[in-house]
Amino acid sequence: MRKSDYYREFVQKLPKDTVVLTLACGKYRFNDLDLGEIEGIPRLIDLGQCNDAMVALEIAQALAVLFDVDVNDLSLTLAVSWMEQKAVAILWSLLALGIKGIYLGPIVPGWVNDDILKVLVEEYNVKLIGNLKEDIKAMMG
Repeated sequence: MRKSDYYREFVQKLPKDTVVLTLACGKYRFNDLDLGEIEGIPRLIDLGQCNDAMVALEIAQALAVLFDVDVNDLSLTLAVSWMEQKAVAILWSLLALGIKGIYLGPIVPGWVNDDILKVLVEEYNVKLIGNLKEDIKAMMG
């Protein structure tokens, strides 16, 4: 599998009881797919462009309040792809807001050296992705 096809195949192989909330440019890898619905709710929900990232966080915060848990305790996986300037700004914003356990990849950004990766992993529980089956298993775990 080409790394550029990772998210398309990822979304296609997700369990049928999952909902995909997407935003920014990465969605163009799979937003043409018909994933169906769960009890009338589309399985693929587009939240907008890069500048709408805060909308996704507001949804996560509202769900956390609804279920009376911390955002980091939600059954929610954040995967950040495409490491150009806007995506990096989104990643740094999420980290600054205390969001942990973000998946990053499938290509490690060029600005991530061993020291930066160590901090991202140890301080923020950032996880690198790359093996589709193992990643889905870990994210759904």
